[in-house]
Amino acid sequence: MPVFTRFSEPPQPGDGMSEAEAEKADGEESGEDGRERAAAPGPAPAATWATLGQRFSRLCARAATSEGRPTRLRAWRTRHPRAARALRLATTTLAAALVLGALLLPNTLPALKAISFARIPAEAVIGAVVVLALPRRPRLVAAVLYGLGLTALTTVNLLDMGFNEYLGRGFNAALDWDLLPDAQAYVEDTLGGGVATAVTVGAVVLVLLVAAVMVAATIRLSTVLARHRARATRGALIAGTVWVTCSALGLTLFGGPIASERGAGALRVHAQRTVESLRDEAVFVRQSKADTFGNTPPGELLPDLRGKDVIFTFIESYGRSAIEDPVMAPGVDRTLDASTAALEKAGFAARSGWLTSATYGGSSWLGHSTTMSGLWIDNQRRYRTVSAGDHLTLTKAFQKTGAWDTVGVMPGVQKGWPEEKWYGLDKLYDAFDLGYQGPKFSWSTMPDQYALEAFQRQVHGKKRDKPLMSFVILTSSHQPWAPIPKMVGWDELGDGSVFDAIQEAGNKASDVITDTTKSREEYGRSIQYSVTSLTQWLERYGTDDTVLVFLGDHQPIARVSGNGASRDVPVSIVAKDPKVLDKVADWHWTEGLKPERDAPVWKMSAFRDRFLKAFGSTPHPSKG
Repeated sequence: MPVFTRFSEPPQPGDGMSEAEAEKADGEESGEDGRERAAAPGPAPAATWATLGQRFSRLCARAATSEGRPTRLRAWRTRHPRAARALRLATTTLAAALVLGALLLPNTLPALKAISFARIPAEAVIGAVVVLALPRRPRLVAAVLYGLGLTALTTVNLLDMGFNEYLGRGFNAALDWDLLPDAQAYVEDTLGGGVATAVTVGAVVLVLLVAAVMVAATIRLSTVLARHRARATRGALIAGTVWVTCSALGLTLFGGPIASERGAGALRVHAQRTVESLRDEAVFVRQSKADTFGNTPPGELLPDLRGKDVIFTFIESYGRSAIEDPVMAPGVDRTLDASTAALEKAGFAARSGWLTSATYGGSSWLGHSTTMSGLWIDNQRRYRTVSAGDHLTLTKAFQKTGAWDTVGVMPGVQKGWPEEKWYGLDKLYDAFDLGYQGPKFSWSTMPDQYALEAFQRQVHGKKRDKPLMSFVILTSSHQPWAPIPKMVGWDELGDGSVFDAIQEAGNKASDVITDTTKSREEYGRSIQYSVTSLTQWLERYGTDDTVLVFLGDHQPIARVSGNGASRDVPVSIVAKDPKVLDKVADWHWTEGLKPERDAPVWKMSAFRDRFLKAFGSTPHPSKG
């Protein structure tokens, strides 16, 4: 047999042969010719190598003949033609379902319904046309590439689902890879290292499995189409005509267009999102260099707060839904009303409004930095850009005056945190500096009540030459909201060991994570706990010169706040000195700790400049 015939394409039924004849021809080529090739070992330099070559040849011959799997499979097909035909049909049907499913898969969980798959994807029609036009080897390459493309499409759609569910936005390939290690760390802190490792390995295995299955499916379909080339060509023509007709007439089914280009559209959106993100970075670099108060002299910053102890406190996931959602609101509203009354009894007054957060469901540091910098920091790249520069933060404005000592209290920080310099903090107290010896509460390293008492004992309660500006981040209301601490006597806190029994008796994180109703209920209870801890601390330790500003960093995840929920968070200013609240009278905020529904809503990035101006700061802009 000439050498070139060994590499020629085997006959196909669609090329004028029946399927049985094609299988026979294919078997003859892979069987008999295999024996010929296997039986002719090449020359060896020594007898030993010749013997080994002969043995290897015999093994190859066995594998290619009746002792090999392909021939046994063909023999089984011959003995059981009906079962073989059913198996081929089932395999082809499954392959088609996988390909169509990947092309029509939505990128949000609410859209994941059966009707979403009642569409004709243009990508399937085009793929069939390409396959039918190619010879065997290029067809195989095209099928593999098509399968890998479906793998990429499925992966980004699944990532979109997760990001939409937790962060209220789609996945951004240019920005969000850095968040995946944070997600793993969250799972580890919440459910344990073993679960985190299993989830990570499972995710990698899932992607590889999807790739293998998709490539196998596309190869199978390309083989079937080529084998039935005439009928497949007619089918592709009909499908293409139907798609064009439905698209031109705008025909719909179950509320959606019959003619779909979902797969190509999803990849196009991700490509555009990546390009826009790269462009945005260059624009933001210029924005971050321009600052309304960048050249303001120290003596003209915050003159109306001199002598006051000012505390900026963020309550994790404290969002508008906590105050307005029918499941969470009753308990939270009672807590806010009771806390307002208790503070009034202690001589404090409060004003409250709304801020629209730059983030949603997570990435709390984006909310913190947006509030303090006056810039809209809604992604990790913007955060890195601004925190690496010298843009004036609200906390740094206090440090710049030289009139305040500045500290940060961050029980959620468990490793080096270079951003403390950008925030203008003279001293940072992290999870290891507060003397806590009790149990962790899921992600939260310590209960808010203990963190505030440690802040009082180590920082706020000490005598000093200057007033204090404090930046405090409370973490007990961090998801998954299980277990939740309970209030204990302030004199009983000690080193935190008092919380051992409370943590042991609390809900398990795995039980709450998997139950939407429980998640919403426990989220509401966690907000009640955090607000109670903070306001009781203020009643107990606040003075005539204390000014407390507290707010949420973002709304909780969509599964708790609800699909389509706003990004608004409550913000309150509390003080004994009436002159402090007089300075913000023109803000028209609601009296008390609970803002009314129609209270003013500002972007979170507007707070810094409004606060600086309200308390006497003079703008001296710096140019970008």
